[in-house]
Amino acid sequence: MSKERIGFVGVGLMGHGMAKNIVEKGWPLTVLGHRNRKPVEDLKSRGAAEAENARALAEASDIIIICVTGSPQVEEIAKGSQGLASAGKPLLICDCSTSDPSSTVKLAAELAAQDITLIDAPLSRTPKDAEEGTLDVMVGGEAAVVDRVWPVLEAFGQRIVRTGPTGSGHTMKLLNNFLSMGYAALYSEALALGAKAGLTPTVFDSVIRGGRMDCAFYQTFFKWVLERDREAHKFALKNGLKDMSYLAAFANAAEVSNPLGAAVRNSFALAVGTGRGEDYVPMLSDIVAELNGVSLTKK
Repeated sequence: MSKERIGFVGVGLMGHGMAKNIVEKGWPLTVLGHRNRKPVEDLKSRGAAEAENARALAEASDIIIICVTGSPQVEEIAKGSQGLASAGKPLLICDCSTSDPSSTVKLAAELAAQDITLIDAPLSRTPKDAEEGTLDVMVGGEAAVVDRVWPVLEAFGQRIVRTGPTGSGHTMKLLNNFLSMGYAALYSEALALGAKAGLTPTVFDSVIRGGRMDCAFYQTFFKWVLERDREAHKFALKNGLKDMSYLAAFANAAEVSNPLGAAVRNSFALAVGTGRGEDYVPMLSDIVAELNGVSLTKK
């Protein structure tokens, strides 16, 4: 039985590893051209083809995987003048971005009228996990559609969870990121308070690591705090702010009080507002420390 043709949009930090696993596991793959040529050329060397625009990508594919920044980019890729829908053919689009659930539901309804099915399958874990094919995937969509795309998701996902109808995956992703960005804000404030009192990050870590408050997120966060390893946790602060802004919009629409979410969003907004949006999430700890007149790197 021949495998369906896969198109991929967004071969960045996460997308390159995902696409690499798809092509290396035998799926016919076409990627959308990108300003950053290095990941595109690497994938082409592994057997992928390249499309010059989203319309050409749609013409060459049966299933499209999208892994971009958020909803505005997804909408442009799908509905733009040279977008996926302009190919005028049936498609299955799987949005692995962290998108606004309300946008996802609306876009799915619009595309359905053009014989295009949109489901959401956002991700958790790191670019390293994407390279290793061990991502967590939260997938929302009709059961039969999810069954169709499941083997493709297995190419890069180790743990795949069905969350419900289209849009529910992105909702769950926002809740997941609320927890993770919340951890980042808590760790950062705790470290600054400790530094004010003369407690070093090493002492802090010696108490937390291996205890009940330890977790995988803590460990990658502290790879930066203790070892200054920039590669350990590559998720930009500006993307954290974007996700927390989506959460705020979701909470407002649902008429749910979300005071902790607002506090976490403000921590990220402050970091981005000081010009540090391209820094990675663990670096929030340094920003909070600096604003409080202390350093986490002094012995």
